[in-house]
Amino acid sequence: MPHLAPTEHKPSTSTFHFRCIACGVLANSAGQDFRCSNCGDLLEITYPAWTFSAADLKSRWRERRTSNASADLSGVWRFRDLLPALEREAQVVTLREGNTPLYELPRCSHITGIPRLYAKHQGLNPTGSFKDTGMTVAASFARQAGYRWVACASTGNTSASMAAYAARGGMRSLVLVPEGKISWSKLSQALDYGALTCQLRTDFDGCLRLLQELVRRAPVYQLNSINPFRLEGQKTLALELGEQLDWQPPDHIIVPGGNLGNSSAIGKALLEMRDLGLIHRLPKLSIIQAEGANALVRTMREAQGKRLISVQAETHATAIRIGNPASWKKAVHVLQATGGACEQVSEVEIAQAKAEIGAEGIGCEPASAVTLAGLKKLVRQNFVRKDQTVVLVLTGNLLKDPDFTMEFHRGDSLREASQAGEAISALRRPPVVLDATIDAVLGTLAKADETGQTDSHG
Repeated sequence: MPHLAPTEHKPSTSTFHFRCIACGVLANSAGQDFRCSNCGDLLEITYPAWTFSAADLKSRWRERRTSNASADLSGVWRFRDLLPALEREAQVVTLREGNTPLYELPRCSHITGIPRLYAKHQGLNPTGSFKDTGMTVAASFARQAGYRWVACASTGNTSASMAAYAARGGMRSLVLVPEGKISWSKLSQALDYGALTCQLRTDFDGCLRLLQELVRRAPVYQLNSINPFRLEGQKTLALELGEQLDWQPPDHIIVPGGNLGNSSAIGKALLEMRDLGLIHRLPKLSIIQAEGANALVRTMREAQGKRLISVQAETHATAIRIGNPASWKKAVHVLQATGGACEQVSEVEIAQAKAEIGAEGIGCEPASAVTLAGLKKLVRQNFVRKDQTVVLVLTGNLLKDPDFTMEFHRGDSLREASQAGEAISALRRPPVVLDATIDAVLGTLAKADETGQTDSHG
């Protein structure tokens, strides 16, 4: 085993503290399990000494966009004024994450009846998911603390991101994944980036429990979203979105719900932005889960957010196949603070929404598509009005799970899809096998034109 690294994480200055989300106890250091020493609940990072002017921050961030400094080229570290401070900027481990586009969605606007509908595509980060924005911060603090090994439990995206940033920062990485329950495309990334990968005969929640035991017994730094440095990096999505919308906040931000770290991070950022005067009102942040992995939905509906109702998670959207989400209390707080909704969608609704987003020329993995599927439900419930501005957070790239896409278009998956009838059939684009003749191609082209398969909504 590598040299024993420090077991506590202390701020280099007094610029931030660790605060328990349950009992509120403040501390200047955190153990490797990132749990409160008083009550055992999760920690978050808080900043007692912020005295920033909103105008000065906006100006500073705008100027950094023209800089070629390594930290300024990162869409995360460009906002470092609102992040935990490293001892030296040279400790930053970056792959130029962030800087992701905000797309208009005209086809999906037509489908939902929401004219001002956008997608913030975090799948265009370096390793193809939103995890990179948090990993750059957590990996940088791991390197600063002297760790040689970092580790995570993962459904795929976290392992890919962690392995990449560990390699970039000169560290070794250990990945714990559930056997047979993640996309091979994601696992291949972790392998290529040099991770020691262990496929465990359990689910994600079992992997996470084992990781918690591991970090208490070995000098390994935990990089799951339990690590509050991860969430600090992930909150920069909201800052970047603020810039892209000229600091006019949308009415709704809709996020997929898995382990619930991302929704917690974005919600934390929105509250901080409001308190700093960067935005004048809070958007509603809503969380959408798959019906087969709906722990937060059940927690809100059956226990009013007061206790977690775990589930045995099953969904084709592997990135959110989590039944015992670690950050559920943080997510409940965000829903309550912003007035957001928590909804669930079926496998057919996810597949249909994924294809509809794809028809925009914008690919995403299945878990991302729950946002559009959920929006449709929220519109029908009149929770989202048609005169409002909505931003869907797409968390992962299309190529994270190409098997799902191919099976959908070939009709090899989702037996339930037959119940959806024409809505699903019209979205499928299976490859056509033809003789190698010009007449065969021209005939197929004419048929497609006649049936309107390539037609847009106008």
